[in-house]
Amino acid sequence: MDQAKLNFVRNDFIFHLKHLAPDAKGRWGKMNGQQMVEHFVEVLQLANGRWEGPVLFDEARIRKAYEWLMSDKPFRENTISPLLPETPKPLRHGTIQQAIEALQQELNYFFERYEGTPGLRIYNPIFGDLNFEEQVQLLYKHTQHHLRQFGLVN
Repeated sequence: MDQAKLNFVRNDFIFHLKHLAPDAKGRWGKMNGQQMVEHFVEVLQLANGRWEGPVLFDEARIRKAYEWLMSDKPFRENTISPLLPETPKPLRHGTIQQAIEALQQELNYFFERYEGTPGLRIYNPIFGDLNFEEQVQLLYKHTQHHLRQFGLVN
């Protein structure tokens, strides 16, 4: 387990989001700051098992995606997810602070779920069944992608 990535996901990601304006425009993509935070609430719901995504790909495509996941390659700018609509979803929270609180709750549940169930694997529609370490790898890559998008990290 890469402790630096784990610590970033557990502690530092939320800290960076607190510096994000709700109407901030990313360097790429269509989401504003609050839409990105709310998107990440759903990312965590997928990672913690509260939302089961659809089966999208065959085993060969999942295997190829998994190989990328476990590499050091970052998400590309403007990566299009087959799980997202073409335009950002309407906001579900009144403020970005409320959205960050919801994200923190899902993040807490993610850690509780895996810490309470050793060996747990949760299905991801793009990468297949992922254990805790693999989920942390995915979450780390995904956090870095969006923080770069909004200029919150280099």
